[in-house]
Amino acid sequence: MLNSLRSKDMTHHFHSQTNPRRHETDGPLMVTEGRGSFVIDELGNRYLEGMGGLWCASLGFDNERLADVAAAQMKKLATYHTFNHRSNDPCSDVAEQIAELSPIPGSKVFLVNSGSEANDTMVKLAWYYNVARGKPAKRKIISRKGAFHGSTVMGAALSGLPHMHESFNLPGLNVIFAEKPHFYRNCEAGESEEAYCNRLIADLENLIQKEGADSIAAMIAEPIMGAGGVVTPPAGYFPRVRELLARNDILLLSDEVVCGFGRSGHWFGSQAYGFVPDMMSIAKGLSSGYMPIAAAVISDDVYQVIADEANRIGVFGHGFTYSGHPVTAAVAAEVLRTYREMNIPARAAALGRHLFAALGNSVAHHEMVGEVRGEGFLAGIELVADKAARTPFDPALKVGALVERRCRVHGVMIRNMGDVISICPPFVMTESEIDQLVGAIAAALDDAHAQLGR
Repeated sequence: MLNSLRSKDMTHHFHSQTNPRRHETDGPLMVTEGRGSFVIDELGNRYLEGMGGLWCASLGFDNERLADVAAAQMKKLATYHTFNHRSNDPCSDVAEQIAELSPIPGSKVFLVNSGSEANDTMVKLAWYYNVARGKPAKRKIISRKGAFHGSTVMGAALSGLPHMHESFNLPGLNVIFAEKPHFYRNCEAGESEEAYCNRLIADLENLIQKEGADSIAAMIAEPIMGAGGVVTPPAGYFPRVRELLARNDILLLSDEVVCGFGRSGHWFGSQAYGFVPDMMSIAKGLSSGYMPIAAAVISDDVYQVIADEANRIGVFGHGFTYSGHPVTAAVAAEVLRTYREMNIPARAAALGRHLFAALGNSVAHHEMVGEVRGEGFLAGIELVADKAARTPFDPALKVGALVERRCRVHGVMIRNMGDVISICPPFVMTESEIDQLVGAIAAALDDAHAQLGR
């Protein structure tokens, strides 16, 4: 049966972020079961999931409390919509909880189904806001090189990753790119972190002046760049970005899809780095990945302008069939209650301290490791060919992919973004499991080093 299912997948399933020709021959790793921080494949092999699936399974893979809530809601009200002034109990519940946790004053919550939709929504709201203020020319969006903001047309356009653009013939969407704030990789010889931050802000100011502030609606940024390599900003970066944008009447949109809900050791990444955005997108951890739900969270100042414009027109012409779906909303509301009971920011901070101590003891000094970085319970390991010179490996060697494969041999799932290894474990992981995770990564690095040596 399992071989049959695997064959069906190879024949019929067109996968995300996958090489389709390779999939036709190699096929998938069929994951069939989840237990706590572990997933189990079709052959019964257990893997400690160091990535929470895709940055999201904060409460592990078999939370019965969430399963019970989903089942109960399916029996009570399995589906409905939120168009034309309709709503439902779970939708109102989750919106209230998000607003209570949000760092944005007077938050209004627009529910959607994915991080990509949330980021698209923030951009549309930024355009709508400026039209309502009589400034329709303010359309450009500043993103950053190396950013990932989704796979929809707008999400991909916002993403500063070449493979998200190549061959897709994306339309011109007025996206301009600032520098990636990656001190380890992009600083100049002898440059301090403070001087590097000064240079980043000067470059951003020059970009705004070149393009014209009266043509720029917003800047979107992840507090910690996830798919771009778990890149943390230099000290003081975001408060200065916030001040510069405000001075130029440009909105700041925080992509909290990876960083939100405790991952940084704070409820939201913006709090970890000392800034308040005008809007933020949330997803992944919002439901612990158990249901497809996301949201754009909007400041009251922005909302009031948009609401007045929609009232003038007679309707706000944006939304999705499954926005505020009662089952997804019920699960997300229960996830947020669980996080609050667990004091998830404090738990993430404590687990993160153990993780970084373990990485410091057995990984950071490895000959192939240039830098270990991160925040809270989120880490990145940058692999290099020469530690002293910070020389990257030849991309053709695909060293990160080699380390990822060797981690699986040692019973651990991680993710590589090129030659950066990312770690984003469930918050239910124990300290002994963290030690197991780090031990497997260290062993995989030794394996890769030996193989490259040969």
